[in-house]
Amino acid sequence: MQLGEDVGIPSDYLQQALVEERTRANVPVERGFGVWLAGPLTASASRAVPGDVVGVEEALQHWMTAGELLSVKRRFRNGASWERQAGALVSLKRSLGVGGRRFMLSRAKEVTARIAQLGPSRCHVQLVADLSNSFREQLTGAGLFTGAGAVASGAALIIGVLPPFAVIPALLAVPLAVVIARSRRAEVERVRVALEQVLDRLERGEIKPPRRTERDAGSIIKLAAEEIRKALGP
Repeated sequence: MQLGEDVGIPSDYLQQALVEERTRANVPVERGFGVWLAGPLTASASRAVPGDVVGVEEALQHWMTAGELLSVKRRFRNGASWERQAGALVSLKRSLGVGGRRFMLSRAKEVTARIAQLGPSRCHVQLVADLSNSFREQLTGAGLFTGAGAVASGAALIIGVLPPFAVIPALLAVPLAVVIARSRRAEVERVRVALEQVLDRLERGEIKPPRRTERDAGSIIKLAAEEIRKALGP
């Protein structure tokens, strides 16, 4: 910070650089054959947006629940995490694409937001989507497809099919399994774009916390529902 100030770099930019470096360290570098084949286990995006920590966190909370059909999983200092909402109505909204949306973030196992104050009116927001669920599913599907090809070749050999023809299912299964696994990379990119779109909305001020009257109305409805459940009994 001192070196930057000595050469005339504004403190806000120095603070942002420090925050970005720290948050980058929170996202591990992913390597390995599985990552090369099916893509990374996480997707992330970060940006400086206007506002303070409390206001940005409330705005994100409102958008993730109402706009992305997620529910709160954890709350922690200067951040929170969300997971996929459950329920028939929510599933129907996703399947119909209500509002022309694809709800890509609901495909993640967990979405985490970390918010750091950069100055009196700016925050740094990092969003990370945990996609380890689709990573396992895609590799498992590719493995089963490869295994099915091997079984088919083995069965062909047993019933007397000539070896050059019997191995065809196994030979075809391997490249097709690779195609299946690598198709997930496009989904990871779509999730990353969805994270960037959330930051776009924050940056332009399109995502705002609900007005107090809306929050109060929601609290009253929840309280009434709770009282009805108590009256009806278990």
